[in-house]
Amino acid sequence: MLKVTNLTVAVDGKKILDGVNLEILPGETHILLGPNGSGKSTLLGALMGFSRYRVVEGSIIFKGHDITNMPVYERVRLGLGLSFQRPPTIKGLPMKDMLTICAHGRPISPELPAQLKMDEFMERDVNLGFSGGEVKRSELLQLLVQDPDLVLIDEPESGVDLENIDLLGKTINRLLQRGDLNLNGKPPRQKRSERTKAGLIITHTGHILKYVNADVGHVMYEGHLSCHGNPLELFSCIQKLGYGECVRCSLIEEVKV
Repeated sequence: MLKVTNLTVAVDGKKILDGVNLEILPGETHILLGPNGSGKSTLLGALMGFSRYRVVEGSIIFKGHDITNMPVYERVRLGLGLSFQRPPTIKGLPMKDMLTICAHGRPISPELPAQLKMDEFMERDVNLGFSGGEVKRSELLQLLVQDPDLVLIDEPESGVDLENIDLLGKTINRLLQRGDLNLNGKPPRQKRSERTKAGLIITHTGHILKYVNADVGHVMYEGHLSCHGNPLELFSCIQKLGYGECVRCSLIEEVKV
């Protein structure tokens, strides 16, 4: 699904990512942990092709296509989707029209907005006056309508209360074919071999791990992907020792091997 090789990215002339390697297979969900300012959101921005993230070196291969220098809209057409941590407010664009754009001409189930408690927001401008939880639900509703093959989600639990986190977790599982009904009303594809969707989810607090059963975890530290393994075990290590010590232990293990 995704293969990132030796990716080095700069923002405003400053190197943020340095030699990042990552591979995500169809059906897999990966969790990206890391302290603030470590480069997590920069990685997602570079994968989407946003202009402020300049690829200095390396490549991004998505579904067999080299998208390293591809414009954002072409990446979206290939099946890449993103939920922002802090999405913009778009005055003058009602939610219903935004969903029509995201659907790319496909019919939209009228039940979807209600399932995310967004049915009363359809006439309102995108994110205008929305609470933190409403903004997150707005983002995931747009992704459900878009139905991307690879879902990139930046800190879904940020600024969200417990009730909203539960709903967001169920929605993310639905996007990744891990729970609830999929968009065609068919049972979810629980086995990895049966799933076609993949995901990369950024978390700083780790709360989303209570709701989404991810396959692989990574730690981003000072622009490097430094640790890899079981997401819950990595997060437990971080809680006990902190990011720096977790990375140091990982490097020691690599030297031993």
